Amino acid sequence: MNNLPKTIPVFPLSNFIIFPKTTVPLNIFEPRYIDLVNDCMKSDKLIGMIQPKPVSQEKNLAEFPDLHKIGCLGKIVSFKETEDGRYQIDLKGVIRFRILKELKTNKEYREFEVDYNTYLKDLNDEKEDLKFSDLELIFKDLKSLFEKRGFIINWKSLEKQSLDETINALAMASPFSLEEKQVLLEAVNLDLRKNKIAEILTTYTFDEFNNTTLQ
Repeated sequence: MNNLPKTIPVFPLSNFIIFPKTTVPLNIFEPRYIDLVNDCMKSDKLIGMIQPKPVSQEKNLAEFPDLHKIGCLGKIVSFKETEDGRYQIDLKGVIRFRILKELKTNKEYREFEVDYNTYLKDLNDEKEDLKFSDLELIFKDLKSLFEKRGFIINWKSLEKQSLDETINALAMASPFSLEEKQVLLEAVNLDLRKNKIAEILTTYTFDEFNNTTLQ
Protein backbone atom coordinates (compact mmCIF):
# COMPACT_ATOMS: atom_id res chain seq x y z
CA MET A 1 0.00 0.00 0.00
CA ASN A 2 1.40 3.39 -1.05
CA ASN A 3 0.76 6.76 0.56
CA LEU A 4 0.14 5.57 4.09
CA PRO A 5 -1.74 8.26 6.02
CA LYS A 6 0.31 10.26 8.51
CA THR A 7 -2.75 10.83 10.68
CA ILE A 8 -5.34 8.16 11.43
CA PRO A 9 -8.53 7.69 13.45
CA VAL A 10 -8.00 5.26 16.31
CA PHE A 11 -10.34 2.68 17.83
CA PRO A 12 -9.01 1.63 21.26
CA LEU A 13 -10.16 -1.89 22.12
CA SER A 14 -9.01 -3.87 25.15
CA ASN A 15 -7.66 -7.41 24.84
CA PHE A 16 -7.77 -7.25 21.07
CA ILE A 17 -4.97 -7.32 18.52
CA ILE A 18 -4.92 -7.59 14.76
CA PHE A 19 -1.87 -8.46 12.69
CA PRO A 20 -1.12 -7.49 9.10
CA LYS A 21 -2.71 -9.77 6.49
CA THR A 22 -5.23 -11.16 9.00
CA THR A 23 -8.94 -10.34 8.89
CA VAL A 24 -11.24 -10.04 11.90
CA PRO A 25 -14.94 -9.16 12.35
CA LEU A 26 -15.96 -6.20 14.50
CA ASN A 27 -19.37 -5.23 15.86
CA ILE A 28 -19.62 -1.43 16.14
CA PHE A 29 -22.37 0.04 18.31
CA GLU A 30 -20.93 2.94 20.32
CA PRO A 31 -22.03 6.26 18.69
CA ARG A 32 -18.55 7.79 18.44
CA TYR A 33 -17.22 4.71 16.66
CA ILE A 34 -20.26 4.65 14.38
CA ASP A 35 -19.14 8.18 13.44
CA LEU A 36 -15.58 6.94 12.98
CA VAL A 37 -16.67 4.19 10.59
CA ASN A 38 -18.92 6.60 8.68
CA ASP A 39 -15.98 8.97 8.16
CA CYS A 40 -13.66 6.12 7.15
CA MET A 41 -16.15 4.76 4.61
CA LYS A 42 -16.17 8.19 2.96
CA SER A 43 -12.37 8.24 2.63
CA ASP A 44 -9.70 5.50 2.69
CA LYS A 45 -11.54 2.97 4.91
CA LEU A 46 -8.51 2.84 7.26
CA ILE A 47 -8.78 2.52 11.05
CA GLY A 48 -6.01 2.27 13.64
CA MET A 49 -6.64 -0.50 16.17
CA ILE A 50 -4.80 -0.19 19.46
CA GLN A 51 -5.07 -1.41 23.03
CA PRO A 52 -5.66 0.98 25.93
CA LYS A 53 -3.42 0.60 28.93
CA PRO A 54 -4.96 -0.86 32.10
CA VAL A 55 -6.98 1.75 34.01
CA SER A 56 -6.58 2.10 37.78
CA GLN A 57 -9.68 2.36 39.93
CA GLU A 58 -8.65 5.85 40.98
CA LYS A 59 -8.66 7.15 37.40
CA ASN A 60 -11.78 8.69 35.94
CA LEU A 61 -13.14 6.11 33.50
CA ALA A 62 -14.90 8.83 31.54
CA GLU A 63 -11.53 10.21 30.42
CA PHE A 64 -9.88 8.99 27.27
CA PRO A 65 -7.63 6.13 28.42
CA ASP A 66 -3.89 6.10 27.94
CA LEU A 67 -2.95 3.95 24.96
CA HIS A 68 -0.09 1.65 24.12
CA LYS A 69 2.35 3.09 21.61
CA ILE A 70 2.05 0.31 19.02
CA GLY A 71 -1.11 -0.60 17.12
CA CYS A 72 -2.10 -1.93 13.69
CA LEU A 73 -3.71 -0.10 10.79
CA GLY A 74 -6.66 -2.00 9.33
CA LYS A 75 -8.78 -1.56 6.22
CA ILE A 76 -12.53 -2.12 6.14
CA VAL A 77 -13.09 -4.87 3.55
CA SER A 78 -16.71 -5.66 4.39
CA PHE A 79 -19.50 -3.47 5.77
CA LYS A 80 -23.07 -4.21 6.85
CA GLU A 81 -25.60 -2.17 8.85
CA THR A 82 -28.02 -4.11 11.03
CA GLU A 83 -31.68 -3.28 11.60
CA ASP A 84 -30.91 -1.85 15.04
CA GLY A 85 -28.23 0.51 13.69
CA ARG A 86 -25.09 -1.44 14.53
CA TYR A 87 -22.28 -1.80 12.02
CA GLN A 88 -20.75 -5.19 11.29
CA ILE A 89 -17.40 -4.84 9.55
CA ASP A 90 -14.49 -7.04 8.56
CA LEU A 91 -11.14 -5.37 9.14
CA LYS A 92 -7.96 -6.56 7.40
CA GLY A 93 -4.62 -5.72 9.00
CA VAL A 94 -2.28 -3.65 6.81
CA ILE A 95 0.74 -2.45 8.80
CA ARG A 96 1.66 -1.79 12.41
CA PHE A 97 2.29 1.78 13.54
CA ARG A 98 3.81 3.76 16.40
CA ILE A 99 1.86 6.65 17.92
CA LEU A 100 3.70 9.98 17.80
CA LYS A 101 1.14 12.45 19.14
CA GLU A 102 -2.58 12.97 19.55
CA LEU A 103 -4.33 15.59 17.45
CA LYS A 104 -6.76 18.13 18.85
CA THR A 105 -10.05 17.86 16.96
CA ASN A 106 -13.75 18.47 17.56
CA LYS A 107 -14.57 14.85 16.76
CA GLU A 108 -15.92 12.42 19.34
CA TYR A 109 -13.26 9.83 18.48
CA ARG A 110 -9.50 10.24 18.68
CA GLU A 111 -6.96 10.87 15.92
CA PHE A 112 -3.20 10.48 16.05
CA GLU A 113 -0.10 11.25 14.06
CA VAL A 114 1.71 7.93 13.54
CA ASP A 115 4.92 6.46 12.14
CA TYR A 116 5.29 3.15 10.27
CA ASN A 117 9.07 2.94 9.74
CA THR A 118 9.75 0.14 12.24
CA TYR A 119 7.20 -2.14 10.57
CA LEU A 120 7.53 -1.43 6.83
CA LYS A 121 8.23 -5.12 6.21
CA ASP A 122 4.56 -5.73 7.09
CA LEU A 123 3.80 -4.53 3.56
CA ASN A 124 5.96 -7.21 1.93
CA ASP A 125 4.35 -10.31 0.43
CA GLU A 126 7.44 -12.40 1.16
CA LYS A 127 6.96 -15.17 3.72
CA GLU A 128 9.33 -15.34 6.64
CA ASP A 129 11.89 -18.14 6.54
CA LEU A 130 10.46 -20.46 9.17
CA LYS A 131 9.74 -24.17 8.92
CA PHE A 132 6.95 -26.14 10.57
CA SER A 133 9.56 -27.91 12.69
CA ASP A 134 10.48 -24.51 14.19
CA LEU A 135 6.92 -24.10 15.45
CA GLU A 136 5.83 -27.69 16.09
CA LEU A 137 6.40 -27.59 19.87
CA ILE A 138 4.67 -24.21 20.19
CA PHE A 139 1.67 -25.49 18.22
CA LYS A 140 1.52 -28.53 20.51
CA ASP A 141 1.56 -26.39 23.67
CA LEU A 142 -0.96 -23.92 22.25
CA LYS A 143 -3.29 -26.75 21.25
CA SER A 144 -3.05 -28.17 24.79
CA LEU A 145 -3.78 -24.74 26.26
CA PHE A 146 -6.80 -24.18 24.03
CA GLU A 147 -8.19 -27.64 24.76
CA LYS A 148 -7.73 -27.25 28.53
CA ARG A 149 -9.61 -23.97 28.42
CA GLY A 150 -12.37 -25.40 26.25
CA PHE A 151 -11.57 -23.35 23.16
CA ILE A 152 -12.70 -24.84 19.85
CA ILE A 153 -10.20 -24.21 17.05
CA ASN A 154 -10.40 -25.46 13.47
CA TRP A 155 -6.86 -26.82 13.38
CA LYS A 156 -7.26 -28.40 9.93
CA SER A 157 -8.16 -25.01 8.50
CA LEU A 158 -5.17 -23.40 10.20
CA GLU A 159 -2.82 -26.05 8.80
CA LYS A 160 -3.77 -24.95 5.27
CA GLN A 161 -2.51 -21.44 5.93
CA SER A 162 1.07 -20.26 5.77
CA LEU A 163 3.08 -20.47 9.00
CA ASP A 164 3.05 -16.72 9.56
CA GLU A 165 -0.73 -16.53 9.05
CA THR A 166 -1.20 -19.48 11.42
CA ILE A 167 0.96 -18.16 14.24
CA ASN A 168 -0.59 -14.69 13.94
CA ALA A 169 -4.13 -16.12 14.03
CA LEU A 170 -3.30 -18.18 17.13
CA ALA A 171 -1.70 -15.16 18.81
CA MET A 172 -4.87 -13.12 18.22
CA ALA A 173 -7.18 -15.90 19.45
CA SER A 174 -5.06 -16.89 22.45
CA PRO A 175 -6.28 -16.56 26.07
CA PHE A 176 -3.20 -14.50 26.90
CA SER A 177 -3.50 -11.29 28.90
CA LEU A 178 -3.75 -7.80 27.41
CA GLU A 179 -0.09 -7.10 28.17
CA GLU A 180 1.05 -10.45 26.76
CA LYS A 181 -0.85 -9.85 23.53
CA GLN A 182 0.71 -6.40 23.30
CA VAL A 183 4.18 -7.96 23.54
CA LEU A 184 3.29 -10.25 20.62
CA LEU A 185 2.00 -7.33 18.56
CA GLU A 186 5.16 -5.33 19.09
CA ALA A 187 7.50 -8.21 18.11
CA VAL A 188 9.09 -6.97 14.90
CA ASN A 189 9.10 -10.29 13.03
CA LEU A 190 7.62 -13.77 13.19
CA ASP A 191 10.74 -15.39 14.62
CA LEU A 192 10.73 -12.99 17.58
CA ARG A 193 6.96 -13.46 17.98
CA LYS A 194 7.45 -17.23 18.04
CA ASN A 195 10.03 -16.87 20.83
CA LYS A 196 7.78 -14.53 22.82
CA ILE A 197 4.87 -17.01 22.57
CA ALA A 198 7.16 -19.77 23.85
CA GLU A 199 8.20 -17.58 26.79
CA ILE A 200 4.58 -16.75 27.64
CA LEU A 201 3.52 -20.40 27.46
CA THR A 202 6.10 -21.36 30.09
CA THR A 203 4.28 -19.12 32.60
CA TYR A 204 0.92 -20.87 32.22
CA THR A 205 -0.44 -23.82 34.15
CA PHE A 206 -3.06 -25.20 31.82
CA ASP A 207 -5.52 -26.38 34.45
CA GLU A 208 -6.27 -22.89 35.81
CA PHE A 209 -8.55 -21.76 32.99
CA ASN A 210 -12.32 -21.62 32.74
CA ASN A 211 -14.23 -23.13 29.83
CA THR A 212 -14.70 -20.81 26.86
CA THR A 213 -15.64 -21.43 23.25
CA LEU A 214 -14.02 -19.70 20.29
CA GLN A 215 -16.18 -19.54 17.19
